[in-house]
Amino acid sequence: MKKIIAEAEFSAQQNDDIAALSQTTGLCVETVRILYGRGIDTVDKINAFIHPGKHSFLSPFLMSGMKEAVDLITRAREEEWSVVVYGDYDADGVCASTIMCRALADFGVNACVFVPERRNGYGLNVQSIDEIFEEYFPQLFITVDCGISNAQEVDYIKEQGAEVIVTDHHELPPVLPDCICINPKISDDYPYDNLCGAGVAFKVGCALNGKSAYQYLDFAAIATVADSVPLTGENRDIVAEGLNLINSKPRRNYSNFLKKEERATSQSLAFSVAPKINAAGRMGDAGAALTLFLSDDDKEIYDYSVKLTAYNLERQKYCDELYSSAKQMLKEKGANGRIIVLCGEDWNAGFVGIVAARLAEEYCRPALLFVKNGEGYKGSARSIDGVNIYEALRACESFIEEFGGHSQAAGVNVAEGKLEGLEEALDKYLHENYPPEAFTPAHYVNGVFNAHVSQKFIKELNMLEPFGVGNRKPQFVVEAQSCRARALKEGSNHLSVKCGGLDLIFFSGLKYSKIIRSAVPKRFVYDYGITYFKGREQISGYLRDVVYSTANSLADGESIELNAVLLASGERTDCKTVNISHAQAQQALDSCGEYGTLFVVYNADTLKKYDCANREVNLFALSAGNLASVILLSPSPECDLSGYEKVVFLDDPECINLPSLAGKTVCVCTDDDGAAALRSLNSDREALVAVFKYVSANFFNISGDSLEEIAQSIDVGTDAKQTLFALKVFEELGLISHKGGKLTVIRGEKTQLTNSALYNFIESLK
Repeated sequence: MKKIIAEAEFSAQQNDDIAALSQTTGLCVETVRILYGRGIDTVDKINAFIHPGKHSFLSPFLMSGMKEAVDLITRAREEEWSVVVYGDYDADGVCASTIMCRALADFGVNACVFVPERRNGYGLNVQSIDEIFEEYFPQLFITVDCGISNAQEVDYIKEQGAEVIVTDHHELPPVLPDCICINPKISDDYPYDNLCGAGVAFKVGCALNGKSAYQYLDFAAIATVADSVPLTGENRDIVAEGLNLINSKPRRNYSNFLKKEERATSQSLAFSVAPKINAAGRMGDAGAALTLFLSDDDKEIYDYSVKLTAYNLERQKYCDELYSSAKQMLKEKGANGRIIVLCGEDWNAGFVGIVAARLAEEYCRPALLFVKNGEGYKGSARSIDGVNIYEALRACESFIEEFGGHSQAAGVNVAEGKLEGLEEALDKYLHENYPPEAFTPAHYVNGVFNAHVSQKFIKELNMLEPFGVGNRKPQFVVEAQSCRARALKEGSNHLSVKCGGLDLIFFSGLKYSKIIRSAVPKRFVYDYGITYFKGREQISGYLRDVVYSTANSLADGESIELNAVLLASGERTDCKTVNISHAQAQQALDSCGEYGTLFVVYNADTLKKYDCANREVNLFALSAGNLASVILLSPSPECDLSGYEKVVFLDDPECINLPSLAGKTVCVCTDDDGAAALRSLNSDREALVAVFKYVSANFFNISGDSLEEIAQSIDVGTDAKQTLFALKVFEELGLISHKGGKLTVIRGEKTQLTNSALYNFIESLK
């Protein structure tokens, strides 16, 4: 079950401190509470946070190796050395290469830039070094966004007669290269260690050229967002100033990727600019992105912008195909451990990291995807909040040839025959070092709904931008029961939800419509926004998720019985059933692991017959897609249950209407009745005619977002379940239709009740 966790909780003294800070700063108490909970707990810290910028930049010379690097680059300028900048193929590497090249040119050093392609592998490699020396014969070799783990390769460069400066931001290996190394993670006087590669290159530019290097803050901002480093401290200052530059004077090199009518934010950099830069490297043409960013020619800039946009569209297509392949592989293999490890011999190495990140988020556990690479395997790892994949890999390095990265992402090379051992070792490590809660989806919220929330507070939330890693957009929670939920327009997957005094938009929320409308107590997780209607500002919100407890999922018996009628009206699913006893079903409940087994129940009373207190109960739809072993009560047909390795029906529904189970073998306990709600339906002609007469006489006054809602509004002396049954039969027979929230009676139709599959099924239960 998804968790809702308060991002911070405060003592009485801390609440007094928050009130005092609110008084001093003039900010709303709610705003200060969010800041205080994020460690921004003094007036100076608050002012620095809500007013980020260049005034807070740190001196680059506090960083170890910076003075020595400037001295060596100065010597290279004076002696007219040949200089090469060696970068990386991702957005951070391309931006870092751009900044370093332009900063060196400003300093009087004309450097050649080399960005390896992804197929050459990350970091320095002998083949690329040989190519560089054959073409340029450099006397100074400067790395950006790589090199800290390449001690041997640095020695090889020095053997060729060149000096080396390594600028990087990745985790430090046990042995550093024997050269000038600039990395914020090295222990020194520099107080901030979360810069990205381009951030480090920017600091070198500042050391060389002073404030004139600020002209490259746009590139540094793009890279900082793209590389998913925390948007705190100096990174926040870099991104804020970079966005100011982008919004006031956007550079032609990336402006084609931005929407002209909108102000750029960290989100637009993350979703509109960064993917196109990364796409070049993933499509084997990282040089195209570098050419775009270094060019001053309008036609060349346009041509390369078009090329990168096309690359990104192609990349999306390939990623979707790889994702589908990985999902199919998971269905066949099962996802029963705390780590997902998959290998596709024909996968493209440029896309596995993206898909690994998608799977990690979806299944709420780390994911490693590999491709065949010569005699071994090359892979990308992505993790989840709170699980350090770098440390996990380090603990299992006996199975690994080489790896590098940070807590949330890593590149991994594994020899043939070692993959299975690595998967087992990682799973064991994650079981021994992390509690089950670490793998449970969670929302961190900053407060509960306040009916008197002010527009001042909502506007102050915008002062917390830029949002991203380490500074998530504040979310809130509101308690709810039965709420109105309707599609934004006919056929839309998006919902408009009214909850008390709050209007919410729920993108892709259609699958949750039943639980939203039901009387089950639940909580909505949302964030605030301001909309404008006829010139007036209105507070609105965006619904992000619906969370309810196991106990509450059994609370709305009426909705469960209404759903039973809808399920019975659907087409039967072609799946193979194996009959089991109550005792066998209980054994399955007792023995299943954390993941991979789904228990389906149709009659809520069935659960009273089982010992299942330790099992989470979901209603209508799965609350999470991580394949946790849960009980699903009265599932809707649109649920995707195909990823489960084993499906056990704890009671017999008499019919199964779950298309995602087609072709599967499922176990059904025939000792317990799952069709009790259906057996009580009255299928007599007179009972059905009574409903039809009422509808015929009053249809122009009958409306509702669903037939269930309409059934609950019609009073003909029967319960809503009986009325819904009648409406569904009439709909099957073509006597009524329900579109756009209105009920319509179709006149002149002649038919027989036996032409309704639902009617015949209910009759058969007798």
